Amino acid sequence: MGDEPIITTPTMSLYAPDEGESKDVRNREMGNVLTRAIEEGKSDVPANPAPLVCKPQQLESWRVFKIMAEFVDGFDLLKKYGLTATFFGSVRTQPDDRYYQEAVALAGQLAKAGYAIVTGGSAGIMEAGNRGAHDAGGSSVGLNIRLEDNQANNAYLTDSFTFDHFFVRKVMLAFASEVYVYFPGGFGTLDEFTEILTLVQTKKIKPVPIVLYGKDFWDPIVDLFKSHLLGTFATISEEDLELFQVVDSIDEAMAYIKKTVTAC
Repeated sequence: MGDEPIITTPTMSLYAPDEGESKDVRNREMGNVLTRAIEEGKSDVPANPAPLVCKPQQLESWRVFKIMAEFVDGFDLLKKYGLTATFFGSVRTQPDDRYYQEAVALAGQLAKAGYAIVTGGSAGIMEAGNRGAHDAGGSSVGLNIRLEDNQANNAYLTDSFTFDHFFVRKVMLAFASEVYVYFPGGFGTLDEFTEILTLVQTKKIKPVPIVLYGKDFWDPIVDLFKSHLLGTFATISEEDLELFQVVDSIDEAMAYIKKTVTAC
C-alpha cells in the first residue's frame, strides 16, 4: 500500500478537538473523516491482515473500514434475536466432562424456554452450549474469532459470524444477552467475566444476571475477591460481590435465571 497516508487528516485530530469547538462541529468533522476512510478503505482490505503490534503512524483506511464493517455485521446479526443467553467457558472441555454435559443440558432447557443461545462458536463449552440449543430445536448462535490456529466453528450453529478483532467481538458479546453464564475456563473466560462484571459495576450496561457455574471452580476465585480485593486492599465494595451468583446445578441455574432475567 506504499508509505503515503491514505487519509491526510492527522490521526491526533480524531481525538483532540480544538478548544471551544462545538459538539456538532466535532461530530460533523468526525463524520467526514469516517466517510472518507470507509469509502477509500473498502477496496484495500488485505486478504490476511497483519497483526497490529504497535500504534499505526497513519490512519489506515482499510482498518477503519474493517472495524466499522464488523460492528455493523455483528449488530445486524444480534438484532434478529429476542431473549438470549450467552455461554462462556474453556475451549478444552471435552464431551465426557461433567461441565460439558451440564452446559448441553442447561442450554437445552433455556432454548425450550425461548432463549437463543450465544457462544464464541468454537469447541468445548461453546460447542456444548450450541449443541444443547441445536438439539432442542432452538437458535444457536456463534460469534467466533479468526485465529492463526484456525478456531473453526462447531457443527451445532444455526447462525454465526467470525470476527478479526477481539474487541469488536467482545462488544457484541457484551450487548448480546439477558443473562451471561460462565463455566470453568482459562484466561479468555476470566477476561470475558471481568469485562461484563466491570461494565455492570460501572453502570455502562444495565444490571444483568451473571451466573458462575461450578462451585469447585468459582468458589476459590470468589474467595480471592473477598479476602484479597475486598478484605486486604479494599479495591472493591461489598456490594460488588452481589453482582454475580455461583450455582452448582442446572436446577439452581434455571431458578436464578427465571427469578432475575428481565427482557430489554
